Parts: sequence; C-alpha cells; structure tokens
Amino acid sequence: MALLTKKDASLILDPLTDNNPITIQVLGICSALAITAELKASIVMAISVVFVMGMGNVVVSLMRDIIPSKIRIIVQLIVVATLVIIVDQVLKAFAFELSKTLGAFIGLIITNCIIMGRFEAFALANGPWKSFLDGIGNALGYGVILIIVGFFRELFGSGTLLGYPVFGDPIMKTGLYATGYENNGFMILPPAALIVVGIIIWVQRAKNPALVEEN
Repeated sequence: MALLTKKDASLILDPLTDNNPITIQVLGICSALAITAELKASIVMAISVVFVMGMGNVVVSLMRDIIPSKIRIIVQLIVVATLVIIVDQVLKAFAFELSKTLGAFIGLIITNCIIMGRFEAFALANGPWKSFLDGIGNALGYGVILIIVGFFRELFGSGTLLGYPVFGDPIMKTGLYATGYENNGFMILPPAALIVVGIIIWVQRAKNPALVEEN
C-alpha cells in the first residue's frame, strides 16, 4: 500500500498552488510584510512554521477527542506556544544573530491565523497522519511565498542574496553598479512586500482564471 494516496498527496500539493494560504486565502500577510527584507530570515521563518504547523496539527489531532469544546482554543494556543518556544530556543542556541534579527516575529507565530485555522478546520476533525500532511502542505505553501518575496526584496533592495553580493560592490562601483545601477531602497520597506505578493497573486490567477471565480 502506497504511503501517500492521491488524496493524501493533495493535502500537500494543493496549498502550494490552487489553495495557497497567502495568495488565495490571504492569510499570514503580516509576516510576509515584516521579515521578508532578507532571504535568510524568510527561509528560517518558513522552516520554523513548517515545524510548528506540522507537529502542532499532529498534537491537536491526537488530543481532539479529549479536548473540551469550550477550551479548545486555549489548548491550541498552549500547543503552538510550546512549539514556538522550542523553535526560539533552538535559534538562540545555534543561530543567535538570526534570532535577534527575527526578534519578536518568531513569537508571533503563535498568533498566525494559518496555524490556528488549520487546527480548527482540519486537525480537530482528522487523524494524525492526514493532519500532519495538511500542516506540512499549508506551511510549505506559506513558506514558498515568503521565500519568493524575500528573494526579490533582498536582491533588488540590497543587491545581495543570503548576504552575498550579486550585482557587485555598490561602494567600489564594480559589476552592475559600474553602469550606474542603484539599489532600490523601497524594496526593503514593508509596502514592497505587498506589491510583490500582489504580483504573485496576479500571475497565479492569470494562469488559472478559475481561481478568480472560486474565490
């Protein structure tokens, strides 16, 4: 028996394309604005959310039959807060400078509406395996957009990728800068993230007009 049925695979693949939590459901926009000025921060945030959402969905699914309905939101917050604390401590231990860059935004994973939404909409009604796949799929869909936005914002805003110069040295005027090229400072400001996300939404819906009718 295959580990992933066609239906199981769709739990991972759909959020990457036709049901992306950022571009289709328009959730998690705050972090897309806040931490995508650098590609490294975008990648770390994406990995962090994959861990929190994947494990969180499993834990909530395992507890779904014993969680009293009246306190389910509190229990879900405790689950996600515990996982976020683990992520925060790991970052402080192994990537302290990056943890300072991300700062409070790691903590704000707790209030990410994508995570709480999947707990409510899926994990409380399905088994651990499907809940795990759903969590990973939605987290990857979220993370892919963060990485794309971070890629373009750092490239055109700072002329670097992962901190390494791409266009040359802007001070010594080497490479592309020798032709008069200048970095676009607007790209490292939060409004630029909205513009990049808007372009991604436009491209996605232009390729698949049915998404406009469905949403």
